[in-house]
Amino acid sequence: MPKRTPAPPLELSEPATRVLRRFRLVFNTVKTHFQQVEKQAGIGGAQLWALSLIDTRPGLGSGELARAMDVHQSTASNLVRALVARGFVQAGKDDADRRTVQLTLLPEGRAVLDKAPMPLSGVLPQALASLDAATLTRLDEDLARLIDVLDGDARAAKIPLGQ
Repeated sequence: MPKRTPAPPLELSEPATRVLRRFRLVFNTVKTHFQQVEKQAGIGGAQLWALSLIDTRPGLGSGELARAMDVHQSTASNLVRALVARGFVQAGKDDADRRTVQLTLLPEGRAVLDKAPMPLSGVLPQALASLDAATLTRLDEDLARLIDVLDGDARAAKIPLGQ
């Protein structure tokens, strides 16, 4: 097997360095928030967001939860399963359609929400929701170019950061 030749050390331009620092700041801000959630509420950020959605929309189903969080249906089902197992949520069958599950927050879930740091949806979704349409469009286009260069796996887009 031939030896791999290491690439020469990479020297970033000043603009690339500034952008790298901004990404670090974003990632570390998100990470710090998730650590605070875990410490104060005792659950992960994705579970907390799911709990908050179930609280504000009693009777929400796991499919609706998946759409609201922009995650895959199986990811939402796994979140619900964990919340039910911990006694935070009750999953009941809809009277009209027995195949449909309706989720209800239990008192133990309420206690978790009451001690969790804000925002319950996470700092990144909250920050993105506060940006104007033109800024979001620019970010979307520029990040799409970066993802193309990275050759990113599109499936990763449906995995919550707070898991």
